[in-house]
Amino acid sequence: MAPQPPGPALRWVPLGPRPAGTPSGHDETSLLDRARRAAGDVPAALALLPDLADTPLPGHGDTARLWEVLASLACVDLTVARVAEPHLDALAILDQAAVVVSAAATTWGVWAAHAPGARLEATPNGDGGWRLDGTKPWCSLAQHLDHAVVTAHTSETTRRAFVVDLHHPGATHDDPRGWVSRGLVDLVSVATHYDGVPATPVGEDDWYLTRPGFAWGGMGVAACWYGAAVGLARTLAAAGARREPDQVAHMHLGAVDARLHAARAVLAEAAAAVDAGQADGAAGALLASRVRAVVASAAEDVMVRVGHALGPGPLTSDEAHAARVADLTVYLRQHHAERDDAALGRQASPHWVGTDPDGAPDRTPDRAQSGGSA
Repeated sequence: MAPQPPGPALRWVPLGPRPAGTPSGHDETSLLDRARRAAGDVPAALALLPDLADTPLPGHGDTARLWEVLASLACVDLTVARVAEPHLDALAILDQAAVVVSAAATTWGVWAAHAPGARLEATPNGDGGWRLDGTKPWCSLAQHLDHAVVTAHTSETTRRAFVVDLHHPGATHDDPRGWVSRGLVDLVSVATHYDGVPATPVGEDDWYLTRPGFAWGGMGVAACWYGAAVGLARTLAAAGARREPDQVAHMHLGAVDARLHAARAVLAEAAAAVDAGQADGAAGALLASRVRAVVASAAEDVMVRVGHALGPGPLTSDEAHAARVADLTVYLRQHHAERDDAALGRQASPHWVGTDPDGAPDRTPDRAQSGGSA
């Protein structure tokens, strides 16, 4: 096997300077080293989750730190980040709903996708509890996790979130060999099936989509996209350090730097808005749509520019770089491209009708407006 080119050194991915005296809550060097050793290895990534126990929850005053953790893990390896992100999101959802569960030594997922021909029903079981019956599509890591927060129909027009124990004999999943992706190869998503599986409700009907944390979780995913794009940029910069870059290489690096600076800035601003209580309701949904659009566009542009600058070499000889490109290509499709841009246009259009005294778009939250982001 050809020798691997030296990759960029492991470094944290900050969203901005931390206030003096603010504890990090993590041994950053140790966490990144463990993430590198777990790269592409789902069981090793799952074993890393207890190290994230002190990660702040969104909306508790240090959302930027949470997103830095996700971005830093994604910069090292997207498999690790994709294991950590839904686990932390599930803990945040349970916190927002004031549902007390024992999260120690357990692993979590969040499954809220819906698809034609697949329906999961939740019905009261007569003793004050609930049961799940039916099929849930697009369930990542179904064969590895202990618990999940899943959404299910409670009527023809309402859905509710539930906690489910995936070790219950009535919970099964499709054969993972149907997953043929070349990116996030081991992050298998399959349909899961439920036959009378007991479930604990999380919030009331339709709370899952209308809670402020839905938008916050969508921006946490964008933090992962940003971190992976930073990893690509660091590979580009490392190549320039090994060989004197020409004018075209400098052009690509400059463009990459500008796009990532913009992505970091919107994430940092959004984290501050979440902690200030300014990202709830329609305002939060609009903010999440904007952040995801900016970061997804930046990450796609970074992939293209790094590919143009470096050529086929690292795609065929640098395992970490090739995996990052393939993984990010798949992960970015959680942003629905032009469809999400169209949804953003519908959300944003009322805010461009008038202008404030400074001539900027009117960003007064329109509470009658609704929209999702993830």
